Amino acid sequence: MNILKDKHVVITGGGSGIGASISEILAKSGAKTTIMGRNYKRLQKKAEQLAHGFAESVDVTDHKKVKIAFQNAVKKHGVIDILVNNAGNAISVPFEKLNTKEWNDMITLNLTGVFHCTQACLPDMISQKWGRIINIASTAGLKAYAYVSAYCTAKHGVIGLTRSLALETANAGITVNAICPGYTDTAITDSAIENISLKTGRTKTEAREELLKNNPQKRFIQPEEIANTVLWLCQQEAASVTGQAISISGGEVMS
Repeated sequence: MNILKDKHVVITGGGSGIGASISEILAKSGAKTTIMGRNYKRLQKKAEQLAHGFAESVDVTDHKKVKIAFQNAVKKHGVIDILVNNAGNAISVPFEKLNTKEWNDMITLNLTGVFHCTQACLPDMISQKWGRIINIASTAGLKAYAYVSAYCTAKHGVIGLTRSLALETANAGITVNAICPGYTDTAITDSAIENISLKTGRTKTEAREELLKNNPQKRFIQPEEIANTVLWLCQQEAASVTGQAISISGGEVMS
């Protein structure tokens, strides 16, 4: 497929999980792909598997490092046409035990990182009158979950940023959308299951069932489902879709 031929896409958190799946599908669709993240060895290994793949190490919480990383990406593949803000993480802590550092870490990584990366590529998108910004949020941006208050706050912020920026860029040939997955079959979910098991004494099977209980389909979301939604949003056929928070959650969240 050459749906995205000559388009340059940047994917943060692109070395594993959802980000890796997105990078694979967009690269197969003809995109020149830059994957960014903190683990350069993992990024480089993934980039070598992609046609026109390029790896760039960056900490999205550091504005200066983001600026340099995006400049390097432009030098390699040209102006950035598509940005997928995927970098993020979650910690599970009861609110009364949540400290300021943990709070700030969650907000900075999951929300401010989106701000940094979007500002780094938006001017060129405006100049060329075309662009796609896709923020990988979470159902935690659409509803509440106990014990992840900082993460929920950050992801709600990502939805707000998505909607505001969509209005600002509506006449600039740019669309801005968020994808909100439920629990996805990735290493992060495996870690959550392990954590529940250790803290509660439940078996891993019981912990898994706890995470799935609110999903009507009773299954984890597959990364490829999210990646294919990203691909659709990148196409001209989705040009009227902007400011949306698309739930991919097996019916857990319905708008």
